[in-house]
Amino acid sequence: MKEYRTESDLLGEIQVPKDAYYGVQTQRAIDNFHISGSKMSDFPDVVNAIAYVKLAAVQTNNQLGLISNDLTKAISQACQEIIDGKLHQYFPVDMIQGGAGTSVNMNANEVIANRALEILGHQKGEYQYCSPNDHVNLSQSTNDAYPTTLRLALIHMNVKIINSLRQLITSFRKKGEEFREVIKMGRTQLQDAVPMTLGQEFEAFAATLDEEVIRLNNNAHLFLEINMGGTAIGTGLNAHPKYAHLCAENLGKLTHLPFVSAPNLVEATPDTGSYVIYSSALKRMAVKLSKICNDLRLLSSGPRAGLHEINLPAMQPGSSIMPGKVNPVIPEVVNQVCFKVIGNDLTVTFAAEAGQLQLNVMEPVLGQAIAENITFLQRAMDTLRTKCIDGITANRDVCLNMVKNSIGIVTALNPYIGYKNSTKVAKEALETGKSVYDIVLEKNLMTQEKLDAVLDPRAMLDPHALVQ
Repeated sequence: MKEYRTESDLLGEIQVPKDAYYGVQTQRAIDNFHISGSKMSDFPDVVNAIAYVKLAAVQTNNQLGLISNDLTKAISQACQEIIDGKLHQYFPVDMIQGGAGTSVNMNANEVIANRALEILGHQKGEYQYCSPNDHVNLSQSTNDAYPTTLRLALIHMNVKIINSLRQLITSFRKKGEEFREVIKMGRTQLQDAVPMTLGQEFEAFAATLDEEVIRLNNNAHLFLEINMGGTAIGTGLNAHPKYAHLCAENLGKLTHLPFVSAPNLVEATPDTGSYVIYSSALKRMAVKLSKICNDLRLLSSGPRAGLHEINLPAMQPGSSIMPGKVNPVIPEVVNQVCFKVIGNDLTVTFAAEAGQLQLNVMEPVLGQAIAENITFLQRAMDTLRTKCIDGITANRDVCLNMVKNSIGIVTALNPYIGYKNSTKVAKEALETGKSVYDIVLEKNLMTQEKLDAVLDPRAMLDPHALVQ
């Protein structure tokens, strides 16, 4: 049988698994919040971030003479063990919870306190020697420790998503180079436009995503302003006057990040503006990524009745009834991830708007939504790169034949025969099925030599002087 120890809080006594490093408040959160199935331990960056915050806090308290050297050493060791990847299984609270993040903060306080007790030679739960509230949470409140944790976690998660994004961009660029000689028709409003290369199309995919690297990094930079030392509502009650700036400095040294204390802690405590703008950057990237996947599905459509300009790697049979059918399942799943990200961004917007007076109690769902978006997008981009983009091949003859048979190439004749004549040629080509080339020669609108030069698809790929 499982053994338990008894712990108590203001609501009374409760049974906690004897070997668990968490305590009474974490157990209550486990019992109360069966919501998303998304636990704190599912996001290692969040667990590590709160350990860094608690480590910076105890160092600061020690420097200010507020906590003994022995307790500081034990708490610091416990924090470092968590940062090193230990004890993460003891962070079981649901990421979506009531209480403005109190359960997350107390989960960390209890795990760190109980591990520190072991280091000091005591038993778990002997909080008279090292208290989750009086020692680990000294000079803090959930209302400054929790948002600081989220900010640090998101900075670390941003580094990872940027890495995946850059790898995807590199894959698109490689395909752009591989397909640089593949002539094809460009399209606007799903209608034939003018010639381009498949390489230009894939390079454009790379370029549009490349913009998002700067956008995400710039917005993540906003997370470097923290409200540690503001305690409950930003007034700094129960914190030393030097605590806020010193704690930000210590957190910066520990993480090698330029954290600064917010200039107005009362304003900073309920403010969620940085989350809103970062989430919007994730949404913007998701919108672009989804559009690219739409294009990949169109370009690979067919194989007999669609565009069929490219081949996507075949990943699995596509139908339970149609033999031989293969679907573009990787772009499809990325589309769905992007829809989820767009929806989560709306959740972030509502959560930010729901702040009241000196606190925003909706930060847990806000933090969960952004962390989920980063995780999903990172996995989606890695999947898209390895299972789709890297294996794409071009149907070169299909692309070229579409150019030769297209009416869109008549656009290149505008400077030579005028828009009105070009329109007549295009209309006749549509009605008769004749080629633009043949109609122009029949009507003696241009010489064959000049027409050959003007309608060379390669001459339509970039700006150039008129053919004389």
